[in-house]
Parts: sequence; structure tokens; C-alpha cells
Amino acid sequence: MFRNVLLAMAALFLAIGPAAAAESATLLGVFDSWSAYSAGQGASHTCYILSKPRAVQPRGAKRGPIFLMISDWPARQVRAEPQIVYGYPTKEGGSASLGIGSDKFTFFMRNLQPDGSGWLQNLSDNAKLVDAMRGGVTAVARGLSKRGTTTVDTYSLNGFSAALDKAHAACGM
Repeated sequence: MFRNVLLAMAALFLAIGPAAAAESATLLGVFDSWSAYSAGQGASHTCYILSKPRAVQPRGAKRGPIFLMISDWPARQVRAEPQIVYGYPTKEGGSASLGIGSDKFTFFMRNLQPDGSGWLQNLSDNAKLVDAMRGGVTAVARGLSKRGTTTVDTYSLNGFSAALDKAHAACGM
């Protein structure tokens, strides 16, 4: 549980910056492989879910926190925004992907803080991505480090739908 709280705080810091991260996150629930959180108030209110990978490659590579996160931002009218946190500096502007079954979604990479993150390249794919995650078994995130190392992280999607529903409800989305 403590590790999940640390992951949540790291996710919050990466997603909304140091000022908002000073506000503590509230655990809304743990749903198998996914945890749901709420943080902030007013314009900075956000709800999100996150999961850490079940398997990482290459094994033994030195990496920071690694997770897949979906966020709601009610004040910005942003619902279910996906973000992949790789745990290393990425190839700035490089491409990455998230595969769910036969569906593959392209992400772009950007370095925030010391480590890189990926965001969905084509925002019109957002609903399709969330639907694929709701119906999928695993999600496989691929990324490229600044040094040229390809990483492959596998996430379980068990509990994804329940966690996302809880976050949506907490943010009124």
C-alpha cells in the first residue's frame, strides 16, 4: 500500500507539477492491478488511476518509477487522458506505443522532471484506447531511452474498468 501511495505522489508530481503535488492525494480504492486517486481542489482538482507494470524489459535496467496512468481534469474538461511514465530520460520527441490485443496506439515522448513520459499522439484515438483497455487483458508499453535502449513494459488490465469508473465518479466525469 505504501508503495502505491509513493507511486501516486510521483504520478501527481509528473502530471501536475510541484505546486499542486504539495496537496496530498486521496486513495479512492485499489482494484486488482489499478489504484484510483483524487487530488487538489477547484481548478487543480484531478482524479486518476495508475498501475505499475507486471513485467519490464530489459530486466535489471536502472529506472525510476514506471507506471501507466489515466487522468481526469474536470476544470479543463479533459476525461481519461492516458500517460505512460517510463522511469528514464526518453528520446525527446521520439515515438512510443501502447498495444492492447491487436490494437496499437502511438504516443509521443517528452522529458518532464528527470524522467520521460508519453502521451497519446492522436487525441481522437482516446475513446478507442480506453475501450480497448476496458476489454483487454494486458497493455504493452514500448519506449526508447535517450541512450537508445528500447523498453517493453507489460501491464495487467485487471481492475482497470472499476478503477476508472471510481475516478470518473469522484471527478463528476
